[in-house]
Amino acid sequence: MQESRLFQILYHLLQHGHSTAPQLAEKLEVSVRTIYRDIDALSSAGIPVFTESGRNGGIHLMEDFVLDRAILSKQEKQEILSALQSLAAVGHDFELGILEKLSGLFQVSSENWFEVDFSRWWEPKRQTDTFSLLKSAILQCKCVKITYANSYGDLSERTVQPLKLAYKGSAWYLKAYCTRKQDFRIFKLNRILSLEVLEEAFVPRPFPKAEEASSAACTQIVLRFPRELAYRVYDEFDRNHVTQEENGKLLVSAYMPMDAWIVSFLLSFGPQVDVIEPAYLKELLAEQGKLIYEKFKMNGP
Repeated sequence: MQESRLFQILYHLLQHGHSTAPQLAEKLEVSVRTIYRDIDALSSAGIPVFTESGRNGGIHLMEDFVLDRAILSKQEKQEILSALQSLAAVGHDFELGILEKLSGLFQVSSENWFEVDFSRWWEPKRQTDTFSLLKSAILQCKCVKITYANSYGDLSERTVQPLKLAYKGSAWYLKAYCTRKQDFRIFKLNRILSLEVLEEAFVPRPFPKAEEASSAACTQIVLRFPRELAYRVYDEFDRNHVTQEENGKLLVSAYMPMDAWIVSFLLSFGPQVDVIEPAYLKELLAEQGKLIYEKFKMNGP
């Protein structure tokens, strides 16, 4: 228990530079006397920690002190290198430089055992560039001007405060604060048609925690697919939402947003999807299918 507490004190001092005994005592839920005993133990172990009295006094750690590499286990070192390997996938050389230095310091091979590629098969560079620019803007707290296409195809120009990049449901998203809407918004990276990192800085604020999907935001839909389409069903839906019927067909029940996207998504399955619920979704698909039919019939062969 004491060893764990000593590391917590050391990590706190490494992060903040200094602290006071009462602050550490409150943080670690021990007495001030115990903290001073721990400081003596750290000092005896060769850690350059010292106390200083006066107005700006407290417990200090020498500025040039760094943790010995032996403190990290081999697995922890490999996890750090793996994280840097994934960051290097966006094409920045500085992550590769850090990777090489830490690999030498840890004496662990940095051989990459996995590959991360943010680009599409048919568009190898644009999304990678978008990801790289947004990552830089987030870290530097710089506003970004974007041209965005919503799910209805409408284009808008916005200035946003980028807060976080998130990967969900096989796509990348930007969580940001939209200055035009004066509210938090989520933007799909594929729909960001252009962006410019501005000189205007902002103070980052926490993005609201995502609420569980509910009937207020989503609607439960029930779909049936032939078993020949299993490869795509499991690509698009969580396996917990899929039930295989006795005849081999796949029944899917999931909560999904009812907007223009859901219609185009289901149309992409062609005649190989049966809509069980809700009934009005069948009508929406039929209407859209009719419009498509009339358009191509009118153009003729």
